Amino acid sequence: MVKKETSRVLDLNPPSLPKRHHIILKFLISFLLLGLAFRLFVSDSLSFFTSSVVEAPPPLVEETNVVIEPPLPATSAGDLLSVNESKTIPNEEISMSFNESNVAGECDLFVGDWVPDPSAPAYTNSSCRDIEAHQNCMMNGRPDSGYLYWRWNPRSCELPRFDPEKFLDLMKNKWWAFIGDSISRNHVQSFLCILSQVEQAVEVYHDEQYKSKRWHFPSHNFTLSVIWSPFLLKADIFEDINGVSSAETQLHLDKLDKTWTDQYENFDYAVIAGGKWFLKTAIYHENGTVTGCHSCSGKNLMEMSFEYAYRRALKSMLDFMMGSGRKAFVFLRTTTPDHFENGEWFSGGTCNRTGPFKEGEVDFKDVDAEMRGIEMEEFEKASIVGAENGVTLKLLDTTRMSMLRPDGHPGPYRQFQPFAKDKNAKVQNDCLHWCLPGPIDSWNDILMEMVIRGAH
Repeated sequence: MVKKETSRVLDLNPPSLPKRHHIILKFLISFLLLGLAFRLFVSDSLSFFTSSVVEAPPPLVEETNVVIEPPLPATSAGDLLSVNESKTIPNEEISMSFNESNVAGECDLFVGDWVPDPSAPAYTNSSCRDIEAHQNCMMNGRPDSGYLYWRWNPRSCELPRFDPEKFLDLMKNKWWAFIGDSISRNHVQSFLCILSQVEQAVEVYHDEQYKSKRWHFPSHNFTLSVIWSPFLLKADIFEDINGVSSAETQLHLDKLDKTWTDQYENFDYAVIAGGKWFLKTAIYHENGTVTGCHSCSGKNLMEMSFEYAYRRALKSMLDFMMGSGRKAFVFLRTTTPDHFENGEWFSGGTCNRTGPFKEGEVDFKDVDAEMRGIEMEEFEKASIVGAENGVTLKLLDTTRMSMLRPDGHPGPYRQFQPFAKDKNAKVQNDCLHWCLPGPIDSWNDILMEMVIRGAH
């Protein structure tokens, strides 16, 4: 019985099949088993790989949306930024945006609000020795400090604070110049104070009136200049330190001021601006002839608008910069509004507010709207020429953000302790320049952001 049962099992491979068929069948079974094993192995591997991708960090494109600490251009930081090496970073490389499309397409740095900021200012009158006495509000006895605790906040992106260490590293072997009137000097002092928290500059030049100066940062071979040229044009000015004129300004509308043009070929970056000087009484000259005047009643000369002179100045200045052959990085800063109330600087005007305006609470004065309109028009025209000539021209449009800060001026504290002897003393107020530290420091936050990220 056992043999018969065994015979039935063996009948699965009857002796009638050729021997080679056995071999083929075994090969097919082995092949199927091998395929099944391979599929199981690939499935496990794919599952592991997919799991790894999900857990990996987000791609670099997403990381660039974090703007608190913008990365440097895609080059070895050690190669570029070592203080001990004398390497220069090209302007176009510095200005390369790590997320250009986001900044230029979505973020307007000049549309925003002033928001409370509990962090301390970047410097104080104790940590910075470059504050001019008229803007040293703390030393002069200003009693409130709330104006120090606000920061400019663009509505569609974050604005990092000015990073002086990173800035100086990027600007190795570079030369910056601030060209204009006393607001430009106010601005450069803020710039200096922030940078001095990393390295103290050495003053290497000043003119007789200490209005134009030059500093050097030895560790970075960085040069910084402020050039006093309130009209940007050739002008004979007869005015004392308090703004009192002994004669009318003689303004040459067809000649740029050589004080800055003779140095321009040295500059890698230039921040240039006109301003309120064009509202003053002046005799206008063109082609060696007196052609008229502004606000000069009784002179028997044709009255000409300040808008005409201002447009001539900006056009001549921008034509020179765009066509000089020097491919500098140029910022045109827009006009700065004042906040005199109940009078002007010469007629008892004051500025006693202690907080910013909110949107809709204030609007441009006519004169500021007119000046900014001229600046925008001339900027647009010059930008076309600059692009053709390889010159970078950016608009530093600080007018609106400045208009919202009536609390940031020295007011009566342009003098030292003005009410020490008489609490009711009548003193001249300064409602045009800015306390240091103060709102003007945010201009430099924007400047650095524009340089690093190529923002508009």
